[in-house]
Order: sequence, then structure tokens, then C-alpha cells
Amino acid sequence: MSTTLVKPAEVQRGWYLLDAAGKPLGHVAAQAAVLLRGKQKVNFTPNVDCGDNVIIINCEKAVLTGKKAEQKFHYTHSRFVGGLKKVQYSKLMAENSDKAMTYAVKGMVPSNTIGTKAMTRLHCYKGAEHAHAAQKPEKFEF
Repeated sequence: MSTTLVKPAEVQRGWYLLDAAGKPLGHVAAQAAVLLRGKQKVNFTPNVDCGDNVIIINCEKAVLTGKKAEQKFHYTHSRFVGGLKKVQYSKLMAENSDKAMTYAVKGMVPSNTIGTKAMTRLHCYKGAEHAHAAQKPEKFEF
């Protein structure tokens, strides 16, 4: 039985639109990570970047289930002594909900060059308007 392996030049990239309004942040991020990797395609090849472009709208309307808004924190470190900063997710979702979505998706893609390249194809927006109407993204229901 032969296996079909895709070459990087043969990759067909589409555009998908995910609406995060009223959906859990993690569910939207997980679906975006699958689309960015291209794992839903029949010709998925693990060592080739064969994912699609993903637009996530209404990030500010995504919900955090349980007590995550109060108990979950986003940590950053400047690599200097005492450089640890933490932001509560309730504040992060109120001020920078698009960054919160980006952080969630980034944690779900691989930490290598394929994941880094995939993150360049992710576009998150707080509201319902986006700047990619010319690409004619198809709405992805999940």
C-alpha cells in the first residue's frame, strides 16, 4: 500500500473564518490549530506545512468556562531577575481578547519551524469586521 506524500509546492491553501461568539476559548483555539496544521486534509503530511489560513472574529465574545477567568493567568518573563509578570485572564480578555486567542492557539501548534510558520497564517480580531474579505474565506462550522 503506497502513501501519498505532499511536496511543499503542491500545497493548496484555503481561507477559513471561525466565529468565536459564545463559544469556549479553548474549543475555538483547538479547531484553529487543526486548520493551521492542515490535519483535516486527506493528504496531510506531518513534515510539510500544509495548513490553511484562519481568521477568528468576535474574540471578545469568547467565553471562559468554570473559574478560569479568576484562576488562570498568562505569564511572561523578561529573563532578568524579578522579571516575571502575570496577567489574570479576566483582564486579558477584557483588554486584549485577540492576544488571548493567539496565546491559546500558539500553545496548541508544535514548537518548531512548522508551528512558527503556521502562526503567521492566523488572524484574530476582537470584533466582527476583518480585513480579509478579498480572500473570500469560507465560514467553518464546528
